[in-house]
Amino acid sequence: MEKLHILAIAVHPDDVELGVAGTLIKHAKKGQKVGIVDLTMGELGTRGTPQLRLQEAQDAAQVMGLTVRENLGMADGFFRNDEEHQRKLIVYIRKYRPEIVIANALADRHPDHGRAGKLISDACFLAGLRKIETTYEGEPQQAWRPKRVYHMIQDRMHEPSFIVDISDEFDQKMEAIKSYKSQFHDPSSDEPITYIATEGFLQQIMYRDSLMGKRIGVKYAEGFVSENAVGVKSLDELLLPELA
Repeated sequence: MEKLHILAIAVHPDDVELGVAGTLIKHAKKGQKVGIVDLTMGELGTRGTPQLRLQEAQDAAQVMGLTVRENLGMADGFFRNDEEHQRKLIVYIRKYRPEIVIANALADRHPDHGRAGKLISDACFLAGLRKIETTYEGEPQQAWRPKRVYHMIQDRMHEPSFIVDISDEFDQKMEAIKSYKSQFHDPSSDEPITYIATEGFLQQIMYRDSLMGKRIGVKYAEGFVSENAVGVKSLDELLLPELA
């Protein structure tokens, strides 16, 4: 089974791309194994179809250089942070044994995001408990708890715990986002206009990443929120090479 360095888990296909694709691309370029688990197919979305969303997600995965991408088929809008859903997610955390998990924001404009953020955080903790028994393809799994769980910043701005420079990865991030042709602005489409399909929405993503970059003196960056304090071995680890 492929062990991943980073596993991003999010409720809708395209959540990860809009939030933290640059960071995933950065780590994939370093040769580290990076993957995504989407909880739902986004079937309640106004535009496109679940089947089309799945194909777009795989197209985006190719752009980002992912090792793996899976979809758990939970019910869009109606999943819950309960034992059934936690156990289902625990199986995949134990399957891929990531060192780092990146999750949805804990509070956001879309109620699915906050609910998923808490589900993912809880499942990561529970996955480390040996007395919770799970199997994958008929084989018992070993307990595994990721070393770190970080939450992406999505529609609402939150004060980041730390910020990652994605200046070199930003264009590739936007290419991954644009893999979701059904979801974003297309003047030739006759589907209804939604919040994310307005003409200026992708510009807002650029502005957000630009403003985050400004805070650390780079062109583009992505912010993360950690529920626990982030530690470093020395102050030197906080120096960006170009600013050192």
